[in-house]
Amino acid sequence: MIVGICVIELYIPHIHSLKEKRKVLLGVKNRIKNRFNIAIAEVAEQDKWQKAVLGIATVANDKRFVNQVLDKVIGFISSTPEIEVIHTRIEFV
Repeated sequence: MIVGICVIELYIPHIHSLKEKRKVLLGVKNRIKNRFNIAIAEVAEQDKWQKAVLGIATVANDKRFVNQVLDKVIGFISSTPEIEVIHTRIEFV
């Protein structure tokens, strides 16, 4: 069993309140969950308006498959117009 963990730091430049941030992140998280069948949550920077850190996890039997899924999730988030990806980190357990 391979567990893939990804931490993604995001910048959301057009946000002016925590309520707006939650709305944007909720939409992104729901689309990702439905499309990729992964676990995702905001894991840090919850009190900052324009910054977010998402934690993502997926499990499979093949490390290459886990890596592909996480790469696709990162690409999907990167293609979201209102969000900028600052940094990503992938680990395998």
